[in-house]
Amino acid sequence: MRAVSLRRTALGWMTALLAGIGLAAMVAAYVLARGEASDFLDGQLRQVALNAGPGLTDADAPPAADQDPEDQLAVSIWKDGQLLRSDRGVDALRPERTGYADVVMGGEAWRTYATANGTTMVRVAQREVVRTEFARHAALGALAPLLLLIPLSWIVVGWAMNRVLGRLDHLVQNLAGRGATANGPLPSRGVPAEVAPLVEAMNGLIRRLQAALDAQKRFVADAAHELRTPLAAMQIQIGALDGNHGERRTALAEGIARASRLVDQLLRLARLDDTAGSRETVDFGQVLLDCVADHVVFAQGKGIDLGVEIETPARIRAVEDELRTLFASLIDNALRYTPAGGQVDVMLRLQDGEVVATVRDTGCGLPPGSASRLFDRFFRAAPPGIEGTGLGLAIARRAAERNGLGLTVENRRDGQGVIAEVRLQA
Repeated sequence: MRAVSLRRTALGWMTALLAGIGLAAMVAAYVLARGEASDFLDGQLRQVALNAGPGLTDADAPPAADQDPEDQLAVSIWKDGQLLRSDRGVDALRPERTGYADVVMGGEAWRTYATANGTTMVRVAQREVVRTEFARHAALGALAPLLLLIPLSWIVVGWAMNRVLGRLDHLVQNLAGRGATANGPLPSRGVPAEVAPLVEAMNGLIRRLQAALDAQKRFVADAAHELRTPLAAMQIQIGALDGNHGERRTALAEGIARASRLVDQLLRLARLDDTAGSRETVDFGQVLLDCVADHVVFAQGKGIDLGVEIETPARIRAVEDELRTLFASLIDNALRYTPAGGQVDVMLRLQDGEVVATVRDTGCGLPPGSASRLFDRFFRAAPPGIEGTGLGLAIARRAAERNGLGLTVENRRDGQGVIAEVRLQA
């Protein structure tokens, strides 16, 4: 189901509201402006009619220099029933009554005002088309501020909403940037009051999850620790047995060794799930050399060619013990899943501005569909017959995460095994 955007929804409703208010305001402004313009022009007609004097009795009086002939007022004057003056375009018929009137003269609509003073009558007329044009310009002038105000209001509202929702963006970034073991509460300062209950509920969930994780880690650490002592005692007792029942003795020793290895890996995971250690400057190449040296005997026992190549010396900020745990797990994994006569190569190089360390083997490879669960605890992608606990890659990934390193494990492009790659910014 498509997620609903609070920002788009609110802006959509606000836009519709502003558009409705703006449309109503524009219609009202247009009607009022036209009415005021009509009243103004009616007042002009009346003023001219009342001020008409002897100077207007000359039928040949020229129009005003700054007035378009089509826009000028048409004046007609009668005295004692006789027409003294009549401008072009208007009838010479004397109006029957005074005041305002809408008439048609010469095929055009006119607005007129007539006044009488004794035996003299004056009528001033103006074309309706001129009045309509004048009123339209006046109305558009009144609408101009509204046309600017509506988009400006939309911008201001959008900016204010982005400011408010921006606080939620900070909350999202805080959540996205958290590690799997982060246990601090989400910041509630500056969060809108409507969202504060949600933040408090999430903080409560974080506290409950952290308590459950702490209990789980304590159980694993305590169980592993308690198992080490009896397993070590059993190994000592096996060594003290006589040579009889050699096969049973060997099988028992192998079983105890597997259990001891599982306990050691559980303890490693418990330590990696604990509070992060302090980072220091570490010679990356030397760590790889030491890890390879620690696995030489194991590789020789399986008949595997284990090699290392340091192309680029590198010093990085990391927890040295965790870095050793990371590559010890990767090398151990590669050796266990590579058959006798195979090859495991460890390399450190510079690629595209990044320091890259790889562990490449010629083992059985990863089965299809295993990529999504590869780093899950106790998940084993190896075929039957290959010993393992399913914790090696989980340990490696946890150590990589704690030191800000990127870890990928995938099949080689040539199909001859697996390549594990660790990257960090140079």
